[in-house]
Amino acid sequence: MKRIQLPMTIEDRLSLKAGDMVYLNGEIFTARDAAHKKLKDLIDNGKPLPFDMQDAVIYYVGPTPAREGRVIGSAGPTTSSRMDSYVPQLFDLGMIAMIGKGKRSEEVKQSLIAHKGIYFVAPGGAGALLSERIVKREMVAFEELLSEAITRLTVEDFPCFVGLDAQGNDIYDLD
Repeated sequence: MKRIQLPMTIEDRLSLKAGDMVYLNGEIFTARDAAHKKLKDLIDNGKPLPFDMQDAVIYYVGPTPAREGRVIGSAGPTTSSRMDSYVPQLFDLGMIAMIGKGKRSEEVKQSLIAHKGIYFVAPGGAGALLSERIVKREMVAFEELLSEAITRLTVEDFPCFVGLDAQGNDIYDLD
């Protein structure tokens, strides 16, 4: 397992290969379908985004409510392909990585190669275990979206696989 400190350097991104197991440490942002649509509307209307996209890592997750004494509820990944149409524009604004589950489109792969980005795959069905790696959660934007609101998470040893590396190698295409 490789330990990666966020934000990732370009050297970190170029060293990762599809299939590598990693632990992420640092800040990530949550955003799912509804939040991505709101971000696109802000961009299209020339309005500022609620967080700095530079070096951002976005986790496609809609966590359940936290039990008493916990930072967050179950926090498993959602299907990433629903966000594919938003990815090129977010990479253009500085995003460097995404976390989710499932195969990505050719458009995402090409955008990732152009920006030397990374697509991490979090283990599906392990939301309760993943939530134990989230040590802090702060509301950022779109609170009305409830579990789909954008939040800032601080993660420690958050386990993922490299699904797509900066060269476009795809874990779903490996033999």
